Amino acid sequence: MKTPVLRALLAALCTLTLAGCIDSAKPILTDSQPVLGQHLRLQLFSLRKGHAYDPEQAEYTWNGQHYVHASGGMRDITGFSVHPFEGGDYIVQTAPEGSTHVTEYAWAHTLVDGVFQVIPIDEDDASDSVRAANCPKESKITCRIETRDQLFNLARATAARRKKDGGLAILLPDRD
Repeated sequence: MKTPVLRALLAALCTLTLAGCIDSAKPILTDSQPVLGQHLRLQLFSLRKGHAYDPEQAEYTWNGQHYVHASGGMRDITGFSVHPFEGGDYIVQTAPEGSTHVTEYAWAHTLVDGVFQVIPIDEDDASDSVRAANCPKESKITCRIETRDQLFNLARATAARRKKDGGLAILLPDRD
C-alpha cells in the first residue's frame, strides 16, 4: 500500500487506488440520497491494530447528488455518496472530479449509531472463486468492476474479514 494509515471514512477512500482495492470507470450506485443528513460534521481517525490515531475534523454538505467538501480537513476528498447496504452498514462511493478519475469504494460498518469503521473494499478479501467471478482484470493493477452485483459480492467479502485497521468516522452534531 502507498500509505499504511487509512484516515477514517474519507481517508479510506484515498487508498482505494492501491493494488487489491476495487474501482469502476463511472459510479455504479446512481441512486444517491443524503442518508446521513444534509450536512455532515465528522470526527475522523486512522485505525491501526484497533487503536485510533491522527484525529481530524471535516464537514461535507449534500449538493443534490453527493456530499461535497465544505470545510476542515480532508480537502483531497472532494465528494462521496453513502448507500445503505446489508445489516445496517453502508457502501461509500467516491464522486470523482473530471472524466479521468475513477470511482472508488469502501464498506462502512456501523459500530453504534453515528460511529462507523470504514474499510476499502478489497478484492484480496474474496475467495479465488468470488474474485474470479466478480473481478474482471483488464490490468494486473486493479479490479475494475462494472455492476452492482460485483460491487456487493466483493463488499460482502470485505465485510466478512472483520479487519481492525481502516478508519473511524464519528458523526458530530451541527454547530449551533
